[in-house]
Amino acid sequence: MDSTRRLIDFIEKSTDCYHAVRTVKEILKANGFAELREKEKWEIKRGGKYYVSRNSSSLIAFRIPHGEYKSFLICASHTDSPAFKLKPEFELETEDGIKLSVEGYGGMIMSSWMDRPLSVSGRIFTVANGKLREYLVNIDRDLVVIPNLAIHMSRDINKGYEFNIKRDMCPIAGGEKDALMELVAKNTGVRKDDIKGFDLFLYNRAKGTVFGTADEYFAAPRIDDLQCVFATLEGFTNSESEASVSVFAAFDNEEVGSGTKQGALSSFLDDVLERINFSLGCDEEQYKRALAESFMLSCDNAHAAHPNYPDKSDSSNRVYMNRGIVIKYNANQRYTTDAFSETVVKYICEKAEVPYQLYSNRSDMPGGSTLGNLSDEKVSVNTADIGLAQLAMHSSYETAGAKDTSYMIKFIKEFYKM
Repeated sequence: MDSTRRLIDFIEKSTDCYHAVRTVKEILKANGFAELREKEKWEIKRGGKYYVSRNSSSLIAFRIPHGEYKSFLICASHTDSPAFKLKPEFELETEDGIKLSVEGYGGMIMSSWMDRPLSVSGRIFTVANGKLREYLVNIDRDLVVIPNLAIHMSRDINKGYEFNIKRDMCPIAGGEKDALMELVAKNTGVRKDDIKGFDLFLYNRAKGTVFGTADEYFAAPRIDDLQCVFATLEGFTNSESEASVSVFAAFDNEEVGSGTKQGALSSFLDDVLERINFSLGCDEEQYKRALAESFMLSCDNAHAAHPNYPDKSDSSNRVYMNRGIVIKYNANQRYTTDAFSETVVKYICEKAEVPYQLYSNRSDMPGGSTLGNLSDEKVSVNTADIGLAQLAMHSSYETAGAKDTSYMIKFIKEFYKM
């Protein structure tokens, strides 16, 4: 229960991918990790602990063993979640004030965003006195709402409705033109006219909560995939390998295909691993040999069997909340787990005394993909796709098991001892 409440606090601070990375940085700094920058020369020492970020939305942290290293042990998750993003020119004037023009980021359940308090967070860039600066923004109060159309004006809505982002999903903000950007400027302590660019998203203001007759569930925004980010980070910061470089990776843009400079399909992971290798005085041959010995866990949540829709899950490969690590399989390699990596995961679960369960989509229903197979295109290592079971994935408010976060933390601690 303690780990679940700490996860809820982590999610509340991580209102978007940029704030998620900032929250991760704060935890790493508190645990003695030093920040590196990609544009600077790295001075890495054996026994050292470091992290580096890209685009302020992806981050890789690593711990160097005291002696020679033989491999990399990698956990990878993602910082982004489906949301609505403000367009460059986002203000639309109506007869009753301002509404906002948005577009969808990732595949969300749109109806779950309606009739609830939302706000805006993300980042801005300014240019002042010839200097470009980045600021994170979070308007930490109830700010906008996307109102439903009354049932009297849409009497068939309960028979099914196809939402149109342009028409149906515009939040009402009230006020006058430029009022929102004035709030953003005030929030960051800059002049509105100095703001030259922004990446601003809507986020759900609802607090996370533990519920159930025995407190067996919890609900919060962005459980996919911040539950895995948090749990793998906890395991990473509380473990140490004697002979391998321990690596924690959290990538952006998984929800839109990972094909960006900061996504799992980018060079980010390969760049970092190569620089670690060369900074330790090792050559290309040693790097290739280390990769051949390495292992990666692609950590992204899985679909729990829904009590109201049991037929949507495979009859013999369905998973449930509070029953431990989910090992994910797909014959077409949308998940990377094979017999070898499956065996490794089961072995670690047994050593950690953590339960596991096996997941595969219904054969006639294609599921989602994740970052494991994409990352392997750049850094080819043995990989397993795992996660934790949850309901309402890609809703603005999701549900998961209160026991599972602690299971994942225990599992990850054991993984980094390999």
